[in-house]
Amino acid sequence: MKKLLIYLVPATVLFASCSKNKNFVAENFAVSPTPLEYLAGEVPATISINVPAKAMNKKAVVECVPVLRWNTGSVASEGYILQGEKVEANNTIISYKNGGHATMRFCVPFVDGMEKSDLYMTFRATKGKKSYNIPEVKIGYGIQCSASLITKTARTANFGVAPDNFQRIINKKQEAAVKFLIGQANLRGSELNSQNVQDFIKTLKNIKSDEESLVLNNIEVSSYASPDGAYKVNERLAAKRGEVSEGYVNTQLKQNKLKTNVDTKYTAEDWEGFQQLVAASNLQDKEIILRVLSMYEDPEQREQEIRNIAVVYKELATAVLPELRRARMVINYDVMGRSDEEIETQFSADASKLSNEELLYLANTLCTTSDRKQAVLSKTIQLYPNDYRAYNNLGEAAMRIGDNDAAQNYFRQALSINSNAAEPNVNLGMIAIQSGDFKNAEMYIAKGVAANNFDEALGHLYVAQGKYNQASVKFHNTANNSSALSNILSQDYADALNILNKIKNPDAMTYYLRAILAARMESNSEIKDNLAKAIALDPSLAQRAANDAEFSDYNK
Repeated sequence: MKKLLIYLVPATVLFASCSKNKNFVAENFAVSPTPLEYLAGEVPATISINVPAKAMNKKAVVECVPVLRWNTGSVASEGYILQGEKVEANNTIISYKNGGHATMRFCVPFVDGMEKSDLYMTFRATKGKKSYNIPEVKIGYGIQCSASLITKTARTANFGVAPDNFQRIINKKQEAAVKFLIGQANLRGSELNSQNVQDFIKTLKNIKSDEESLVLNNIEVSSYASPDGAYKVNERLAAKRGEVSEGYVNTQLKQNKLKTNVDTKYTAEDWEGFQQLVAASNLQDKEIILRVLSMYEDPEQREQEIRNIAVVYKELATAVLPELRRARMVINYDVMGRSDEEIETQFSADASKLSNEELLYLANTLCTTSDRKQAVLSKTIQLYPNDYRAYNNLGEAAMRIGDNDAAQNYFRQALSINSNAAEPNVNLGMIAIQSGDFKNAEMYIAKGVAANNFDEALGHLYVAQGKYNQASVKFHNTANNSSALSNILSQDYADALNILNKIKNPDAMTYYLRAILAARMESNSEIKDNLAKAIALDPSLAQRAANDAEFSDYNK
């Protein structure tokens, strides 16, 4: 966008007859919208220029430059050039006989103070080598800039807290498997001495030695036979393997002085396991094998086909079928974490003995004051410097007390550890909205889809971008100032009032939004009452209210 300097000199006249009645007047311009409106950090408008007949000198060039002025400043938008019929240039030609029409765009960045302003059309006119002055014309007034309040309402938004993964009760399993020779159901020493069986036994011993922290729920025993024999034989064999394995488990429970349910089941022919092993194997034509076998529903027919295939494919008989002659033993137990009181006590005694998840849980859930939360998170950073969540949550805590600089620093440290972390990205996006940097806000928020405050952040971004209806959808049941603002801007006043009524701790901005809503619903008494409450909580709002186009009728 091109900005032009304003050039003011004593007014003269440059039109066809050079007479005073040929000057531009306000009626020659139509500005839409009127009053002007803030949109996504800018003040845009469309200006229609209507030049009457016999007004434009055939050799004249007139540049129309819109200028917005307010108490403490002014800014010009890019100009638009009109030319007479005999001028050799590529600008919009205005007929001397019939006059003409042109449409130009006006757009300037919004800055605080513009709320009460006037739009003027200034002119730079030439005829040949001579310059002429044409009196400026006031063509618009005021800026309806309630949408700019998003930079302020965002200050009380919810910032993303990175969650902890603390679980007081963690369900765990320890599995062991033993294999049997074809047609047999006896447990072999080589299988019982395998590492997975030894780990199974070790887990039982650990449970016994730490029954306060480890709770045994039950043990499952599942036994199988391969699908390459007669079904009835396989059924008896699978059942026997289950009995033997259950007996082994009961022996281990007795030796460790533990009691629990042992739930046993058997599968006569492990067709599902067979399919999985074949699919994962390097067998040639394995897809054909599976397709052919799937054609048979009867176990006896399928068993016969497997025997036929096993004769041809030695690898099937040596590598696949033996793996299915097995029993699985699974210990289901719970690991009991520290209670809230134990976590608090351990933090005071020696925080280094707490896991990062316990520390984050302490900060996120148990801390009742900001100082306590920051102390816990600072200790977490010392003990676990590579956990981005502690940095992010320290940033969130800083935002709650209004320390944006510290918050930004913490969020950036979190991203230095994990550049794709959702919460610090979204949180930096929210800070960017507060500063009016909507481009960077969009970039950050787009990276935080998984953040727990993503929808709310996106709602703020949509308001900043002028997408008010979309913002209202994203805020859905969120009751805060920004949500109410989005509904006011989308003219859904009933929902806006409902949201404002739900805000538990109304602040100055809450009452200011109530005043805007009252103005739009033409309730002067509520305007007065709510502005008084807003200004009492934030005196700086007095000046804004005096200049706010929302209250133009009330301020007369």
